[in-house]
Amino acid sequence: MVIKVFVATSSGSTAIKKKQQEVVGFLEANKIDFKEMDIACDEDNRKWMRENVPGEKKPQNGIPLPPQIFNEEQYCGDFDSFFSAKEENIIYSFLGLAPPPGSSEGRITEEIPTVPNGDVSGEEHKTEEETEKTEATEENEAHAEDNADADTTEVPTEQETDEAQEEEEEEEEEEES
Repeated sequence: MVIKVFVATSSGSTAIKKKQQEVVGFLEANKIDFKEMDIACDEDNRKWMRENVPGEKKPQNGIPLPPQIFNEEQYCGDFDSFFSAKEENIIYSFLGLAPPPGSSEGRITEEIPTVPNGDVSGEEHKTEEETEKTEATEENEAHAEDNADADTTEVPTEQETDEAQEEEEEEEEEEES
């Protein structure tokens, strides 16, 4: 499987250049095999990229901007999708690749279903350790709430305190007379 990153080597936009550099740099740093596909110098690459980005992922003008990421023929996503997957530590799932042994993504216990447009469906994905910590924390909080309910005594309001004092004073006066 070859990851294809569609870039524009002669882009005039610094924002696009930075996004392209971030994707390429991340893939290189993590030793993920990929191929840069230049859309600025190769009309076939530009045409292929534009035709294969799903409609819901295209901007309003209909022309997707680089970088766009594919695994062979399957669309993975754009820079925003890539960035989200990187932040959530699910980049291998995003790219449609098996995580390397020992990676934190490889320890995720739940299956992460991906859809063809690179979005990840499902709820928050946790490692076994994170799940155990969450369960233990919830259990401790439940015990703390139970203990708090059992130990609480009603504290009288200021008005109730004043009324009780007045009653005591009246009783004392009656006793004295």
